[in-house]
Amino acid sequence: MPRTPAQPAALLEPRIDDVVPAAALPLGEVELLGLHLGPDTFTAPAVLVDDIPAQILMSRPTRLAFAVPAQASTGLIEVRNPAGASSTVPLRIARQLSDGLHPVTSPAVSGSGMIYATISGPRGKQTPVSVVRISPDGRGTPFVSGLLNATGLAFNPEGDLFVTSRAEGNVYRIDPAGEFTVYAEGMGVATGAAFDAQGNLFVGDRSGTIFKINPERQIFVHATLEPSPAAYHLAVNPAGTVFVTAPSLSSNDAIWAIEPNGDTRAWYRGLGRPQGLALSKDGDIYLAACLHGRRGLVRVTEKGEASLVLAGSNLVGVAFSPLGTTILATNEAVYDVDLGVEGLSLY
Repeated sequence: MPRTPAQPAALLEPRIDDVVPAAALPLGEVELLGLHLGPDTFTAPAVLVDDIPAQILMSRPTRLAFAVPAQASTGLIEVRNPAGASSTVPLRIARQLSDGLHPVTSPAVSGSGMIYATISGPRGKQTPVSVVRISPDGRGTPFVSGLLNATGLAFNPEGDLFVTSRAEGNVYRIDPAGEFTVYAEGMGVATGAAFDAQGNLFVGDRSGTIFKINPERQIFVHATLEPSPAAYHLAVNPAGTVFVTAPSLSSNDAIWAIEPNGDTRAWYRGLGRPQGLALSKDGDIYLAACLHGRRGLVRVTEKGEASLVLAGSNLVGVAFSPLGTTILATNEAVYDVDLGVEGLSLY
C-alpha cells in the first residue's frame, strides 16, 4: 500500500522573544530569537525595520539574522510570513552626527558635550583639516588645521585637548582657538593617548612602548608590549591602571592592564582586532572589537564576562558623553546612541 506523504506542519505567526544585541549602527548585523522565524518551504520571512525591508542573512525556526537598513532610525522591528506578523520590538539605532571624517581611534568629548574627531589621512599625507569639533546636535566645524596625521585625542584634568601625531611622534596641546603647540616629542609612532587623575599623560607608540609624561613634561617608559601593526588605544581607571588594546592579525587579542608600577598582564583575552576603548562608571570596559565572529561594541565586565552590546562594522573607537549618550567612531563617521551607560569621570 503506498505511503501517504506527510502533511507539512501548519505555518504559524512569527514571534520575537529577544533582539541580540539590542543596539546597532545602520547596516549592523542583528539576530532575532523566537519562534516560527524560519522559511516556509523555500520562502524566507520578511523583516521590516521602520517599515523598511531588511536584508536577511540567516533564517531558522528559532533564529533570524538581518542587516539593519541604512535608512532606519527609530528601530521598530517586525517579522512577517504568510500566516501573519509578529508584534513590533525595539532596536536602538545609532544616529549619525557627522561623516567625511577619518578617525583611527576613539573620539574625545569635552565637559560640555562637544565631540572632537580626526581627519587623520594616510601616514605622511597632510589633510586640509586635522580635527573637527561636533556639537551634540550634529553640527561639525573645522577646529585644528595643519597637524600631520592627527591620531589620539585626550583631555587633561584642566580641560585642555591634546592630540598625537603618528607621523611625527609628537604630542600637541590645542588651545581654545584650535592653535597647537608641541607638548612632547620623540614618542615614536604616537597613537593612543589618555590622562590619569593626576595629570600624567600616557601615549602608546605602536612599535612597542607605553610612555608616561608627567605634569612637568618629563618622559618615562612606563611599559613595553608587543608591537602592533595598527595602533595602541588607551584608557585609565581611578587606581591609575592603564588599559591598552593593540590590534594584531590574531582573533585572540587581549586587553592589557598596566599597573602604576609598570607591571603588565593580559586582563582579558579573546577579541579580534580590539581598538578604541572607554570605561564606564561601573568599571566595565567598552571597546570596538570582534567577539565570537561578530563585530561591534563589546562590553567586558570586571569579572571577565564579554558580550556584544551594539552591532556594527568599521568601528574604531568609543567615548562617553557627559550628556548621557555613547559616542561611536567608525573609520569615516561619528554617531551617538543612548545605551543607558554612564561613563567614568576621573576629574
